[in-house]
Amino acid sequence: MLKCYEIKTDRRMQMVDITSMIEHDLDIQEGICVVYTPHTTCGITVNENCDPAVMNDMIYGFEKAFPTMDPYYHHAEGNSHAHMKSSVFGCSQTMIVHENKLLLGIWQGVYLCELDGPRTRKVWIKTMEG
Repeated sequence: MLKCYEIKTDRRMQMVDITSMIEHDLDIQEGICVVYTPHTTCGITVNENCDPAVMNDMIYGFEKAFPTMDPYYHHAEGNSHAHMKSSVFGCSQTMIVHENKLLLGIWQGVYLCELDGPRTRKVWIKTMEG
């Protein structure tokens, strides 16, 4: 089954934990779950969900690697940094579903990575039984 959610972000760069949203509507007991966002300036990642400092450090590190402002960027919209960050994160993650739950490590969560906000983003969830 395919489901679509809208997530509103409130900062330029933000990591939104969407794990519980995904698990709430899982419609299979066993199989796989694909989480996908159809945007070129955000991404999906699996990472630590215990200490929020990790997400803040990731935002800091990605901003150092791909600064928001750089005089050599040529993209007219001014968001080249977000396109680069999105390419590193990727637009999807595939996870195993076991006993109607995502098979994640004890410290793992699924995040929407907002890189050019604030915006309203779509996240599509596709589950496949097996």
